[in-house]
Amino acid sequence: MSVFTTVTEADLQPFLKRYALGTLVELKGIAAGVTNTNYFVTTSHGRYVLTLFETLMTDELDYYVKLMAHLAQHGIAVAAPIANFDEQYVDELNGRPTLLVNCLPGVVVEEPNAIQCGEVGEMLAQMHLAARNYSGHMDNPRGPHWWTHTAAEVYGYMPDDEARQLHDEVLFQAEWSRNELPRGVVHADLFRDNVLMNGDHVGGFIDFYYACNDTLLYDVAITLNDWCVTADGDIDAERARALLAAYQSVRPFSEAELAAWPAMLRAAALRFWVSRLYDFHKPAAGALTFAKDPGHFQRVLSKHIARSDFWL
Repeated sequence: MSVFTTVTEADLQPFLKRYALGTLVELKGIAAGVTNTNYFVTTSHGRYVLTLFETLMTDELDYYVKLMAHLAQHGIAVAAPIANFDEQYVDELNGRPTLLVNCLPGVVVEEPNAIQCGEVGEMLAQMHLAARNYSGHMDNPRGPHWWTHTAAEVYGYMPDDEARQLHDEVLFQAEWSRNELPRGVVHADLFRDNVLMNGDHVGGFIDFYYACNDTLLYDVAITLNDWCVTADGDIDAERARALLAAYQSVRPFSEAELAAWPAMLRAAALRFWVSRLYDFHKPAAGALTFAKDPGHFQRVLSKHIARSDFWL
């Protein structure tokens, strides 16, 4: 983890008295995580996840936390926030904004099968429908404006051919309009490590801290680019067709979405190529986390540019 805030049982016991969760049985740190501190908390009433936010402030969490509560109320498999006795979801512990959520069943799956990809696609579509009447709004902070300006900061670190490819893709994305595409709440980071699978079924979607309002198709493309990817950056057709068919069984694509699908796959790859390039070449001061390989999403993008089969 880049930052870690230690929590002891002595710290947690008075904190739990602000909740109707019983008495503390076990506190165990969770090794996974990049920007937040996470613990498993077992009490006499059940098992929960405690998150201490290392960068986001309390007033910045409102959109995400209320979204999670909204989705949980509508039957979507997400970690439901737990309110304290003051009816507040976000509390404070050891100087950090803190959230307790219920612990979901399942594990992260590194090599998903087609059935699992279909289950994720179906749940993602249900999530998009369930969020239609969510009152919160947040424009995507990592959309086209962001990647255009961020790419400009890394061109000088890249080999000429790679910088040229990146520059050409930024220009390509700027040339077509998303105005006709359905918009709504998107997870925006539904990689395999943000889904718990309970066998072949979705145990829950987690880590909503990149969620925002954007085109729904973009969310599908981000998800497919990770869940259906192969080691060389190509896409496994069986998994892709399973994910897309299951999604469209709940929310069929519009004609505009079908036409935009090839470009949206490229946009989703571009977003993560740029973010990984920036993290690799211009890491935050004091960051201890391992920078992920930017070349992975360059390869994904290159495959999308060359492909003719889009599994629809």
